[in-house]
Amino acid sequence: MLLTIDVGNTNTVLGIFNGDDLAHSWRVKTDPRSTADELWLQYRSLVEDFEITGLSICSTVPATLRELRSMIDDYFSDIRVTIVEPGIKTGVPLLVDNPKEIGADRIVNTLAAHTLYGGPAIVVDFGTSTNLDVVSPKGEFLGGALAPGIEISVDALAARAAQLRKVELVRPKNVIGKNTVEALQSGTIFGFAGQVDGLVDRITAELLESYSEKPVVIATGGLAPLIIGVSETIEHHERDLTLIGLRLIHERNA
Repeated sequence: MLLTIDVGNTNTVLGIFNGDDLAHSWRVKTDPRSTADELWLQYRSLVEDFEITGLSICSTVPATLRELRSMIDDYFSDIRVTIVEPGIKTGVPLLVDNPKEIGADRIVNTLAAHTLYGGPAIVVDFGTSTNLDVVSPKGEFLGGALAPGIEISVDALAARAAQLRKVELVRPKNVIGKNTVEALQSGTIFGFAGQVDGLVDRITAELLESYSEKPVVIATGGLAPLIIGVSETIEHHERDLTLIGLRLIHERNA
């Protein structure tokens, strides 16, 4: 079975694939201070019931990636490992000014989105940051937009405003909040949905200048469920998009 690991700034998502099927997935906290041995102990407790025959990894956290390499040398030296980095075949042309700047997760999401839904496409990844990644009809990465993530924004507001605090992130009954909690929830949930819809509309308008069809819009990321029921432009929710992309890249490098 293939173990896929997507290391993000806030959370790490692991998935076990049996062929093309995702058998199980887990979401754990990312701690850049974790050593290779600590990572192994954490991951082993999750996957010990599965026979791991391959490993595919992408990471946006350099410190964790360094420790993952040590973990691989110590505990996975006898299986085939794919790490999404320069030199790995992804099949995703990067049509941007500096391809080295593009995070591995954005490349992986581009491949998965194009494989599952075709193109053009817009992937909205709700994580530590909110990423909008634009995919051409040929599966090329065209660029996109980056914005502060939902939790970062809420934390910053609570830290800088003396009379405001963190609240449970759920959709309020009304846009017009009748108290501070409802007002914060409204501004966060409806506000981020409006931000995404506005960016998607503007990106769509630019894409229509080059292509004859509107893009499909796919949401992913741990915070996507907060917004998908409110957004007017998101059409699909693919919770495991990055894990699927890691499987596809591992297969391309067989």
